[in-house]
Amino acid sequence: MAYQSHVTDRQTREVSTNKVLRNTYMLLAMTLLFSAVTAGAAMAMGVGQMNIFVFFIGAYGLMFLVHKTANSTAGLLAAFAFTGFMGFTLGPVLSLYLSIPNGAQLVMTALAMTGATFVGLSAVALLTRKDFSFLGNFLMAGAIVLILAMVVAMIFDIAALALAVSAGFVLFSSAVILYQTSEIVHRAGETNYILATITLYVSIYNLFISLLSLLGIMNDD
Repeated sequence: MAYQSHVTDRQTREVSTNKVLRNTYMLLAMTLLFSAVTAGAAMAMGVGQMNIFVFFIGAYGLMFLVHKTANSTAGLLAAFAFTGFMGFTLGPVLSLYLSIPNGAQLVMTALAMTGATFVGLSAVALLTRKDFSFLGNFLMAGAIVLILAMVVAMIFDIAALALAVSAGFVLFSSAVILYQTSEIVHRAGETNYILATITLYVSIYNLFISLLSLLGIMNDD
């Protein structure tokens, strides 16, 4: 009887996990598509690069809204508002890269590398079923170091530090993808697909921007 109960509980957890994964990847695909639309709109409108302080206020304000409404249907609207805003701010960056020699090739290469990295890391977490929760402390410390380094690089315009920050964000975003996917698979408490989607979206966004920056630097553009 106890064995049967244990099997039933495990099956219930597996069904719940598969549901969260399915909803997460479905919402992630829709938000990425919506971001592409808003980025294209910003490029078509010729929008200039947003002030960094306005960007941070908008991004973190909308992210806060997502977390506050994540357990309601309003969370979906907040998720699209956040990802749409992020896509819109990406438009001027893409316009800048597309205006330089080999710019289109750089953008497509960064996009392909981002997609391949996300699919590969997700496959590792899903197929091996390895628990990557040990990355939690590393991610917290890494986020603090990267933010401080990014601020220093911006204030003092240190090219070498900016390069290191971009490389650091590639590693950091990759670790977040592994960690978040592992949390869905192994942690019964990770059942909110809206929050999981936003975490993966931000990782993909940072991964793409960082790879684009690294490719631009290596091409001396």
